[in-house]
Amino acid sequence: MKKQILFALLIGSLLSCSQSKKELYNLTDSFVESLQTDYDSYGILDAKDHSKLTNDGLYQVMPLGRLINVKILNPVDEEAYKELQEDLKHHYKNDKRVNDVYMNTVGTIMIDCRN
Repeated sequence: MKKQILFALLIGSLLSCSQSKKELYNLTDSFVESLQTDYDSYGILDAKDHSKLTNDGLYQVMPLGRLINVKILNPVDEEAYKELQEDLKHHYKNDKRVNDVYMNTVGTIMIDCRN
């Protein structure tokens, strides 16, 4: 039983690094970096102007102040967002520029880069 669980986790982690997720990570990484180098804050009113989509149209990334909002554009259940939250938490676990990765009240994922 334990071997089956470990095997399932291994397969899941390999699959979670799809091309779409790699592109998503590149987008979120660029916003995290820009909040350290180019922008003190993206503000609230201009957020849509800075919004980016992955090439396959699966994800939208939009900075709001010093937060980065990640939205799955295809209709999905809460489990898909929980999985995305865990993937992004893992991606940023050792990045001191990111304070937290959490699901907000409307169900999208927030990457917190506030000082």
